Amino acid sequence: MKPIWIVDDDQSIRFVLEKALLRENLPTRSFTNPQEVLKALAETPESEGPQILVSDIRMPGGSGLDLLEKVKEKLPGLPVIIMTAFSDLDSAVSAFQGGAFEYLPKPFDLPKAVELIRRAVEESQREEVAEERMTAAPEMLGQAPAMQDVFRAIGRLSQSQVTVLITGESGSGKELVARALHKHSPRSGGPFVAINTAAIPKDLLESELFGHERGAFTGAQTMRRGRFEQADGGTLFLDEIGDMPFDLQTRLLRVLSDGHFYRVGGHSAVRANVRVIAATHQNLEQRVKEGVFREDLFHRLNVIRLRLPALRERREDVPMLTRFFLQQSAKQLGVEPKRISEAALKLLGTFDFPGNVRQLENVCHWLTVMAPSQVVDLKDLPPEVLAMAGAVPADSPPAASVAAPELVGSAWTPPPQPVPVSAVTMVAPAPAMAAASPVLASPAEAGVTAWEAGLQAEAQTLLEAGRTDVWDVLTHRFETCLIQTALANTRGRRIEAAQKLGIGRNTITRKIQELNLE
Repeated sequence: MKPIWIVDDDQSIRFVLEKALLRENLPTRSFTNPQEVLKALAETPESEGPQILVSDIRMPGGSGLDLLEKVKEKLPGLPVIIMTAFSDLDSAVSAFQGGAFEYLPKPFDLPKAVELIRRAVEESQREEVAEERMTAAPEMLGQAPAMQDVFRAIGRLSQSQVTVLITGESGSGKELVARALHKHSPRSGGPFVAINTAAIPKDLLESELFGHERGAFTGAQTMRRGRFEQADGGTLFLDEIGDMPFDLQTRLLRVLSDGHFYRVGGHSAVRANVRVIAATHQNLEQRVKEGVFREDLFHRLNVIRLRLPALRERREDVPMLTRFFLQQSAKQLGVEPKRISEAALKLLGTFDFPGNVRQLENVCHWLTVMAPSQVVDLKDLPPEVLAMAGAVPADSPPAASVAAPELVGSAWTPPPQPVPVSAVTMVAPAPAMAAASPVLASPAEAGVTAWEAGLQAEAQTLLEAGRTDVWDVLTHRFETCLIQTALANTRGRRIEAAQKLGIGRNTITRKIQELNLE
């Protein structure tokens, strides 16, 4: 096992930690200043480097925060624990922002210090295993039996060009399966073209699929190739095929039958050398019975059917997917990947994820942006997860983990994402709220959600404390929460975030500056 490196100019601190860790069979190596550590890192192979780095903040000849920054450049995945006196607590916050695993306040309780280091070691080892798995991770992940069946089916279809119908709930990864089928098929050298038939207005969908000739309709100033032509020699993925307009179903059936079609306004037949893969979250048999989907088209598409399981049917895959998405989000945002505690993973595994894998990916992206520390704990999970899993503590409001750090007062802030009605109805008002505001009705009585009840309680607390800036404080927190959540949802794209919030581009830019969210 690789050693724990201890950096502190205080010989007594080094001695105490060395002896305590030795009793736990944890090897150590000690240093008196950051320069010694950096020199040792340069001379030591990575395979023999530190498992954990425990460093003081203030030392002669260098700062622990500067050391943290330089170590993270060389070993981004190394857990670093920062030791700090109480007066250095502001520095500890900076340490978290620099990617520290945790901070250890001085004077510390020795058993708690050893427990923290032990937890960091376990987390480090778990992340090493996860990274090894992800290095060779395929385009799809899953160990659950239901997913293994899907993988086997993809393998059997690898040399086939037959039409495939993929069914499964929204967000379960149907397009990933379609891409995998294309990648492992004889057509892998050709294009993969995807179109969501439910996202395009009926009047435009025909032109999107089959193209149009110049002058075919108002605005058609040039000839345009449709998706069938764009996918020539490759694969065309028709997502949400169950929502395709009935009259267009007839044209699609004709293309699938004889391989020819006409552009809108055209008179010459165009040949389509395309493999079609369709997907839907709907019950097509029921749609046929209702008369909104052609039975002959259904049978033409339903040559091979692959059913993709919902995430709640493959809960054993949640830990693997969570760690994968946390790494992906960190890579996209250019930040240090967050780690996640076993307690948080266990709770995520109990959540039903109505939005399936896509929702889990969004949760991981939200955690990358919003979780306050480098290790995601139970309390850091989004409010809707805590609420629907019944894990909101009875004596604290639901969103304590995402309070803006620069604000005073109670740690509560409005939930950073809308909480589904089915979720908030499961959350009873906290006793602490009721005690703080005896005149308030319960959420059920007043017809308000859990976060609105918390807002009332927070306002009451600030008012009773004699504050005269309650409006500014709560408005600041509310706007901060809304903008941060929208930016997380749009992966930092301000214009798109402004559109989703229903405000102007200049407004969101001004608010970001006013709220110090740069």
